[in-house]
Amino acid sequence: MPSELNQKLEYVSGHRENRQKLAHEVIANPFLFSELIQICFIIWNKNAPKACWILEFISYEKLEWLQPNLDFFCLNIRLLKDESAIRPMAKVCQLLVSSHFKNSSIALSEIHLQQITETCFDWLINDTKVASKCYSIRTLYQLGNHFDWVHPELKVILEKDYANHTAAYKAVGREILKKIK
Repeated sequence: MPSELNQKLEYVSGHRENRQKLAHEVIANPFLFSELIQICFIIWNKNAPKACWILEFISYEKLEWLQPNLDFFCLNIRLLKDESAIRPMAKVCQLLVSSHFKNSSIALSEIHLQQITETCFDWLINDTKVASKCYSIRTLYQLGNHFDWVHPELKVILEKDYANHTAAYKAVGREILKKIK
């Protein structure tokens, strides 16, 4: 029998207000957060992408809630295949890495950093949509300040793929290539 949270996810639509409403409900009821994380990675659950949408919204306000779940999160992000799940998780990765390097409440281990790096490169080089690629590019740029091999690899990919992508990808690519050089 589906949980109450899973049932509420059934009624979540792509409308921002709709996603925000359930995110605020989870924030008001923190005991729901660990279940939400679990649902995000139940690949066969049709509500998994919706759970990822909610997790993204929560991450803007309560990113530190992910800290106890980082092992699970970082291990499983590479398993996501649904584009509707990848885009919000790519944003969450960007928020986590940015927060980590700002010495905030997020402490990523070397393994977490490696797992996020590998996943972002996978999203960048595979057939994912442009928003996921753009979040991955920005995340990889930050990770390149930690791992010396990332910037050269990122530069090669951006220069090779630049001409074949959308205006959004090109804009982010230009921005990051200027920073790398």
